[in-house]
Amino acid sequence: MKKGFIILASLMLLLLGACSNGGSNKTADSSGKLQKITIMLDWYPNAVHSFLYTAQEKGYFKKQGLDVTIQMPADTSDPLKLVAAGKIDMAFSYQPELLIARGENIPVRSFAAIVRHPLNQLMVPTDSAIHSPKDLAGKTVGYPSMDLDEDIIHTMVKTDGGDPSKVKMVDVGWDLIPAMATKKTNGLIGGYINHEKLLLDKEGHPMRTFNPADYGVPNYYELVLVGSDQELKTKPEVFKKFMTAIREGQKYVTAHPTEGLTILMNHEDKSSPLQKDVETKSLQILLPLMDAKDKPFGYQDPSTWDKVAQWLKNSKIIKQNIKASDAYINF
Repeated sequence: MKKGFIILASLMLLLLGACSNGGSNKTADSSGKLQKITIMLDWYPNAVHSFLYTAQEKGYFKKQGLDVTIQMPADTSDPLKLVAAGKIDMAFSYQPELLIARGENIPVRSFAAIVRHPLNQLMVPTDSAIHSPKDLAGKTVGYPSMDLDEDIIHTMVKTDGGDPSKVKMVDVGWDLIPAMATKKTNGLIGGYINHEKLLLDKEGHPMRTFNPADYGVPNYYELVLVGSDQELKTKPEVFKKFMTAIREGQKYVTAHPTEGLTILMNHEDKSSPLQKDVETKSLQILLPLMDAKDKPFGYQDPSTWDKVAQWLKNSKIIKQNIKASDAYINF
């Protein structure tokens, strides 16, 4: 689950290509054949995707008349671009990035909140003298060159009564774990509590975490499912069927986490082999954060979208006013 910003020029090329070949979306077959749809992950398959593979393995998609192909992105910025261009039907992405995309007039919309709380949290070694964000003054924080991560740290430090200008941000690319393991930086942002933290803990570098939502950053949806404005408008029945299937998948994984994780492990990407003990702990962390309580799995709260959009605007990450209610739809 990694983040990347939208490259508008690349998107325009993809849009032109989609116009010439009609995109990848298929219409329902009148003969009763399964309707083919494609979904792209945000990263390689891991614990958070267990519900998806379970829905596929258990036949929940087939029961809804869907034939779902799961793809992995070549680059973490690909999913939003490819959905907007009509190259794929739906994808995993991130609430702040989707709002940023809409601020660039990219026609994508969320149709489900998958992880309802931030996974990307400030991490420092457990033996560190940093006990709250304001203690980062005069310290270094490694991050993967994302403006959003810088703004998260800025908000956290300022809310905690510190001076953000005294924090040195160090671009470590995606070498987040080595940066902490070798003490290249005093802290880390851009790593996830269900991945990087678990790996660092396992490698003998235990970390303490600070949730951005406790320090002025809105309690945003870390992971969402997105479709294009056009497809959501013209083929809502497809998304409704998809939601019915993944809700069954999530219900099964919640009730049978060991079996759900086994299904995932059977589909692991061989280029990025999963560690069962890490993914087991990851799923234990994730399931409560994916729970919509008295609402159905995937439900999106209008106030969450409003707060995140306002924070992005106040932080000048989004330059123009956008209508948060246009960025999502509930099924």
